[in-house]
Formats: sequence, structure tokens, C-alpha cells
Amino acid sequence: MAAPKKGRSASAQSKPWRSLALILIAIVALTGGMFASGHTTPRLGIDLAGGTSITLRAVPERGQESAINKTNMDTAVDIMNRRVNGLGVSEAEVQTQGDRNIIVNIPKGTNSKQAREQVGTTAKLYFRPVLATEVSGAAPPASPTPAPSSSASGKAGDKATDKTGGKDKATSGSTGPSSTASPQGRAVTDGLKADATPSTGATGSADPKKSSTPKGSASPSASGGTSGDANAKLQAQYAALDCSKESARATAGKGVKPTEPTVACGKDSQGQWAKYLLGPAAVDGTDVKKAQAVFNTQNASGWTVTMEFTSKGAKKFADITGQLAKNQTPQNEFAIVLDGNVVSNPYVQQALTGGNAEISGRFTQTEAEGLSNMLSYGALPLTFKEDSVTTVTAALGGDQLHAGLIAGAIGLALVVLYLLIFYRGLSVIAIPSLLVSAILTYVIMALLGPAIGFALNLPAVCGAIVAIGITADSFIVFFERIRDEIREGRSLRPAVERAWPRARRTILVSDFVSFLAAAVLFIVTVGKVQGFAFTLGLTTLLDVVVVFLFTKPLMTILARRKFFANGHKWSGLDPKALGAKAPLRRTRRPNRPTGPVDPKEA
Repeated sequence: MAAPKKGRSASAQSKPWRSLALILIAIVALTGGMFASGHTTPRLGIDLAGGTSITLRAVPERGQESAINKTNMDTAVDIMNRRVNGLGVSEAEVQTQGDRNIIVNIPKGTNSKQAREQVGTTAKLYFRPVLATEVSGAAPPASPTPAPSSSASGKAGDKATDKTGGKDKATSGSTGPSSTASPQGRAVTDGLKADATPSTGATGSADPKKSSTPKGSASPSASGGTSGDANAKLQAQYAALDCSKESARATAGKGVKPTEPTVACGKDSQGQWAKYLLGPAAVDGTDVKKAQAVFNTQNASGWTVTMEFTSKGAKKFADITGQLAKNQTPQNEFAIVLDGNVVSNPYVQQALTGGNAEISGRFTQTEAEGLSNMLSYGALPLTFKEDSVTTVTAALGGDQLHAGLIAGAIGLALVVLYLLIFYRGLSVIAIPSLLVSAILTYVIMALLGPAIGFALNLPAVCGAIVAIGITADSFIVFFERIRDEIREGRSLRPAVERAWPRARRTILVSDFVSFLAAAVLFIVTVGKVQGFAFTLGLTTLLDVVVVFLFTKPLMTILARRKFFANGHKWSGLDPKALGAKAPLRRTRRPNRPTGPVDPKEA
């Protein structure tokens, strides 16, 4: 009989409990970590938990078809990811599809409307001087120069404070004129909180030269250099604009270059739509370094959005506010324009040089956080159009999850049935090995949810089902190697130790090929297919761990039991049933007889 080799293999054979204790400790530690984290179930993807899937298509600006390229698409995906993450939705998926589409998957439990606005909004921010403004649909003025009225604050003598350097400085109490009904001016300050409540009354002193009506004779600094036909066309566009109509709001101010004057729409404090005639952009969103939603407890401002400008942006902001304070435009207001819509039109009375600004008004927390989120994470390099929105209900997701679990249970049951029929007593080793593999897979998936945002989707469930076969295949390779050794006439204990090196080599090569395929699939694909590849790769690695630290040591221990060592017919290792050969033994030739030999016998 061949005996197991001495040395390291013999030591491993004699101490299989160490490996079993090691994997048991790992299971206990991981399970404890899962319960300690509070995430006791894997995070589910949209197709299982329900949610919204949005398809966005990149639309080129006029004459900028080449702007739709891989670099800009990747940048857009990165910005959208950060925007959605800013809403606390780390399990959302944002990925490209083709050369000009982006797919955004938002799970259940998220404000899908807010998320849709966040991911698709271009967030192009500009600060433009206000040349004229009035409530949309209001009666036109009787004369080219309307009666003067108060500033956007609604009363003369309003005070703005510049808190730069920690000191309050009262500005001039005089107010500049505005049109007969100016929209809501959500005050923007540099520590400067201007009351921008609209007013339709005519109060305070006003210089008749400072009319809020569009002026064809406006200087380039005030009108952005418009003249002649272009100026007439712009005035006609402003006169015809009716911001109370959704179709007008959808097109007003869109696709206009920052260096050109434009028209735009916005809401006033009474919720009425107003129209604006705006000069060229003086500051843009890239000059905003940081934005943050803050609840102001010092006064009645409520939720506000604070902005910090870059050094370059601070200089631009100081220049434009200085020009406006000197009344170099028809009125000393500027508009904060986001994606062509006016979100605020504060007035200024002095140059703001601190490099900080605050947008205040009647913001809700959601509105303030949404605006600060878009300003913080920057403007998209491309304009996107929403092509389709698909919503998967929680009920449909639950049905798909239920179907996936049933498929997995059926697959596991068939594997167990196969093991019981063909390997009989050896299934006592295979079934616990499958159970250990399943526990490790479940716990690790539950931990990966909060750790890296892993979400279990339907393809990932399919990957886990396929892994059942991969794990069972490793057991079968080992068992068949043991049977081959028994067929050669060896007893069970040496057969296990001789079979293991050969089976180990085959298992490692097989699992390496599976893991390589999963890795390539994960790298070259996008979306849900990556879930399949990730799960397949994870379970393949766990298969190696389970076979080495659980299946082999358990087989070594059971080989010492009489039921298996004696080859019981239900053990799956019966030598007779396997057709084992009798062991080859060396025999001696009989001694030649002494004495005379009969010639016939010779």
C-alpha cells in the first residue's frame, strides 16, 4: 500500500481542524460586521426594488456638433453622478449608452422628480445686468419712459450691509428705479442681504434718465453693444415675450451666447411670471468656487444659498456690481440666470468686493439644496434632452426578485439531488460546503452595499445561480480524483491525500478561467451586465476559499471514520461498486529443489 508522504502534506493531513476553525472565525467576524453595520440584507437594484430609469440624449448647440465626444460624455456622467450622490442616492447608476445617450437609474425611495431635474439640468449660471423687467402680460407703458418707481426692495432707504472684514457698512439710502412691476429679487449679497420684495408703487426719487424700458440708444456698456437691426429685433422679442406661457418659458434665453444680450423669464414673490431684458453675462458659473445651502437663523431669511467665488470670479463680481452701483446700466439690478431662467434679480448700491455672495428668498430646504448642489458640481459640458422615463414599481421588482429566488432554489435542489444520487455519503461534505459558500456570498454582498454601493440586480442573481454549478463542479473534481485512487487499489486515507494535489491543480485552473471571463466581462460591459460579472467573479473566489479551507479538511476528517474508510455501499466510495482492482503485490519465485533432478522434469 502507498502511504501519504511525510512533511508538510502529512502535517496538513493531521491538523485539518485548523482550517475549519479559520473559516468559521471568518464567517462569525463577517456576520458580526454585517449586524453591526445595520445592513442585514443586500441592497437591491432598480429591477428588483423598483425605481426610475431615465434616458438622456445629448443635443448639440448650433454649430457645435463636434462637442459630442467621449471626453464630454464622460465628464457629463461624472457630474451627474456627483449631483445624484449629493442627494444621498449612492446606489444610483449613471452610465453612457452608445455615443450620445446617458442612462440614469434612480432607486425607489428617492425623490425621482428632483433627481430628474438634477441630472438633466445643464446648470449654466450667469450674472447678467438687468436692462428692463415687467410682469408678463402687464399692460404696456403709455409712454416710452414710464413713471419712476421704487427699487426692487419696494421702499426707499433700504439698507444693505457689507460684512467683509467683520464690519457693517450702511450704503446709500437712495434707490434706483425699476419697472412698474419687478419680479422677486432673491437677495444676493456678499454678506449683503438685500430685501428684494417687488413693488408696483412709485416711491423715492428717480432719475428720469434711468428708464427701465429697453433703450435703443443704450451705450455698449449698458446694452452689450446691441445696435440697429439687432437692437430692434431684441426689443421686439422682449415686447412679444409672454412668460405666462410654458412654451415661451421653454425657449426664452436658450441657446444664447454669454456675450450677447438676451431675454429671460422668472417668477416674482407673488408667484407671477415676469420677463427680463438682460445684458451680456458679466460672471459665469465656473467662477463660483463653492455653494452651500444654509438655514439663516440671524434673520427671517430662512433657507439661503451661499456662494464663494474664485479669485478671478471675485474680481468680475466686484466690477459688475461697481458698474451697477454707478448706474451705468438703465437700473442697478443684476439677474442670476440659471439655464436661461432668472432665479434672482437683486439690486446693488456699492461694489461688492468680498468674493462671497448669498442668495436668499423664500427657498424651501429642497430648493436651496438643489440649487447649491448644481452650483457646487458645475455645469454639464453638453445640453441633454430627456428621451424616455421608465418606472419600475416595487410590486414588479418584488415579483422579479421572487422569481429569481425560486430559480436559485430550484437550481440548488437539482444540484443536491444529483449529489445524493451519484455521490451518496459524499453529499455530507458537498452540501455543507454549498451552505458555507452561500453564507459567505450573502454576508459579503450585504456588506458591499454600504461599502461600495453594490446593488443586487436580476443579472447578479443569475450570476449567483451559475455559481452554484461552479462550486459543485469543484467538489465533483475532487471526489472523482479520490475514486480514481480507490480504483487503483488504495485505501481511503492515502487516496484522499494523493488525489488532492491533482484535484487542486484542476480546480485552480478552472476557477482562474471563470474569474478571468468575469473580469473581462465586467471591464468591457456597462450597466446591469456588470452585476452578473461582479457576482460571478466574487463567487468564483469564494469557491477557492471554501474548497481549500472547508471541503478538503472535512474530507480528511471523515476519511478516518469507518463508514467511509471501510467503503460502505452508501458512502459513495465502495471499492466493489467502483470496480477497484486488487492491489498489485510482489511475489517470490519458489526455491529450486536440491538433489538429483529427473531428466524428464528438466
